[in-house]
Amino acid sequence: MAAAAAAGSGGVKCPVAMKATSQGAFQGDSPLDFALPLAILQICLVVVVTRGLAYLLRPLRQPRVIAEIIGGMLLGPSVLGRSSQFMQHVFPPKSMSVLDTLANIGLLFYLFLVGLELDISAIRRAGTKVLAIALAGISVPFALGIGTSFAFRATIVKGAPQAPFLVFMGVALSITAFPVLARILAELKLLTTDVGRMAMSAAAVNDVAAWILLALAVALSGSGSPIISLWVLLTAAGFVVAVVLLLRPVLAWMARRSPEGEPIKESYICATLAIVLAAGFFTDTIGIHALFGAFVVGIVVPKDGPFAGVLIEKLEDLVASLFLPLYFVSSGLKTNVATIRGAKSWGLLVLVIVNACLGKIGGTVITSFLVKIPVREAVTLGFLMNTKGLVELIVLNIGKDRKVLNDESFAIMVLMALVTTFITTPVVMAVYKPARPVVPYKRRTVDSRDADGELRVLACFHTNRNIPTLLNLVESSRGTGRGRLVMYAMHLVELSERSSAISLVHRARRNGMPFFNSGDKQTEQMVVVFEAFQQLSSVRVRPMTAISDLDTIHRDVVDSAVSKRAAIVVMPYHKVLQHDGAFQSLGSAYHAINKRVLREAPCSVAVLVDRGLGGHAQVAAKNVAFSVAMLFFGGPDDREALAYAARMAEHPGVAVTLSTFRPSRPVPDEDRATDEAAVAAFKSKVGMAKDGSVRFEEQEACTSEEVLETINSLSMFSVFVVGRMPPTAPLVENPDELGPVGSFLASPEFKTSASVLVIKRYDPATNPASKSFNPRAKPPAGTDEDALDEEVDRSVP
Repeated sequence: MAAAAAAGSGGVKCPVAMKATSQGAFQGDSPLDFALPLAILQICLVVVVTRGLAYLLRPLRQPRVIAEIIGGMLLGPSVLGRSSQFMQHVFPPKSMSVLDTLANIGLLFYLFLVGLELDISAIRRAGTKVLAIALAGISVPFALGIGTSFAFRATIVKGAPQAPFLVFMGVALSITAFPVLARILAELKLLTTDVGRMAMSAAAVNDVAAWILLALAVALSGSGSPIISLWVLLTAAGFVVAVVLLLRPVLAWMARRSPEGEPIKESYICATLAIVLAAGFFTDTIGIHALFGAFVVGIVVPKDGPFAGVLIEKLEDLVASLFLPLYFVSSGLKTNVATIRGAKSWGLLVLVIVNACLGKIGGTVITSFLVKIPVREAVTLGFLMNTKGLVELIVLNIGKDRKVLNDESFAIMVLMALVTTFITTPVVMAVYKPARPVVPYKRRTVDSRDADGELRVLACFHTNRNIPTLLNLVESSRGTGRGRLVMYAMHLVELSERSSAISLVHRARRNGMPFFNSGDKQTEQMVVVFEAFQQLSSVRVRPMTAISDLDTIHRDVVDSAVSKRAAIVVMPYHKVLQHDGAFQSLGSAYHAINKRVLREAPCSVAVLVDRGLGGHAQVAAKNVAFSVAMLFFGGPDDREALAYAARMAEHPGVAVTLSTFRPSRPVPDEDRATDEAAVAAFKSKVGMAKDGSVRFEEQEACTSEEVLETINSLSMFSVFVVGRMPPTAPLVENPDELGPVGSFLASPEFKTSASVLVIKRYDPATNPASKSFNPRAKPPAGTDEDALDEEVDRSVP
């Protein structure tokens, strides 16, 4: 019937509809002639191609959307689609309706997730600078897009309807991709800078404006009269009002009935997803697009509590990993670069790229100058705002489907989006270097001439299971008198392609940390723990969160150590303790983080092997009763560890035993004298201060067997403190970054419940990748919070 209808209306014969499943190859059926197996093949091919390209483009630090756009074009008529055999068997015309339907269903739910991520309250809080930049970033390129449309209409798009084409071109040039921009900012470590904050806020305003303009463009692209277009717009506005007034209370009611700590009812999830589909059906019926309804529903879902988080968790992996790439391929199958022929067409491509950059970058830069933003920041902001992405492709595909854009103009606009997004990362890396206020960075080690002053510790952790041991260690190390301790507790969060990770990025605050705003139960528990610890202890605690790719998150740690002027960084061991007492590795990526921090840190580094110091809860200061074994062989790392143990010995609830060993390797006389002086200083400082709670044991052990026997006899201690590279033979085969002694203490051969702290002293000679050491140097500070720290320091006697 469909074929007959098509033949009657246009004389074109439609392909026969495909059956869903085959009877199998043994029955003589080819799976490529049936919808389901062919769709499975297409999805697998798309995922392999796009993920492979994303991996290849990772060194260039490009967002995944670039790989997905290029992958779609590779599978389309521009490259592989030139083979008629490939197109006939893998992407035959009769399969396009199924592919497009799957792609649009995935896109529908992805736009719902984008709406969930978008915080309208942040737009309401945007200042006049951000609003001015956002307005200029929309209006100027929109005007240039309209101007560019006249050149297109005079050359390659002569038959297109004028008003819709003008609006589509204006919208295509004025869009800023909010999720893509967040990825680029996180990748370049710019989220916490003024430029990053302004770009995110302006992009949020731009995103909402883009959807309004898109609704206008779709309404105008209808084949009816202007009165019908007006009715479409009025009905769309009525839909938005109805969603806010009628649907939002329903969603809020479901969110209120989904308390923390209890599973959310399956009926609520099902009802919400059905509402998304129904909203898409309604907006498609009135002539806007089904995506518009899903996006609006996502915006009005309450962001507080676990409800929105569970929705994201249920949808994001399936939608973003499998269905969304299909949309890029669906778009790529419509993109034929071969249609861009001749000097005229290539000239139009150059024209539209220049106008897109000129409008977005020029408008943003000029407005930035007017609101007193420096030149370098203004140029950076302009290029960031020129980022395109998924919404750009949605606009172009709608224009193509509604016959506003032809094949040639569509291909030109897709290439424009690809080029403008691709150049963003390298240009911003070349142009922008964050300038920060300069503060002195004097103390880079625990063993310092300024040892009586404040000790700043940057303590990192991956999950909340590391927190009790971390807090108990810090409490034991807080010192007394003037030598108080400040703890910067940094939660290391992997930035993945998941929407929940983007949501964390969007909530990043001025200090780079959405720590108090995530709405996540685990994060709220962390906040309560740190606040309680600060109130009950003399330690000052500053919670932080670093959100980054695991390959680059060490830079967040290193930069934070500089900005907070830390004397020591405490990193969690890359293996976690299991219930049977064995350690299980978190993966090579986590192992690499520790090795990079050890190599590049601008201060001393400690790796904490967590075996549950104090149990699974933080021990109150008055109840601390830990025994610490300090194993001293000699060398700079051991002297730094000894300085840390001396600080622990000041705590009334900590008993320290110093066991000195004879080094099994030759030690220069100068180093030997330095080691002896360090031990003597330790004894004179704490030897008489604790009524015998500090013990000294001089071990005669020298060979590996003797050292192993001696250490095994000390297994009942709570904590072992050791240097990373002492002058002794390895106690295990193939020691890891913990060194010859620390690797044994963390191995299954050592039967103990003691946690281990392995310390590496900062030495610029052995840290070539770190910032060059200069006692008088003044490295940059991270945030204005340091100025507050200085004020607090001066106010405390």
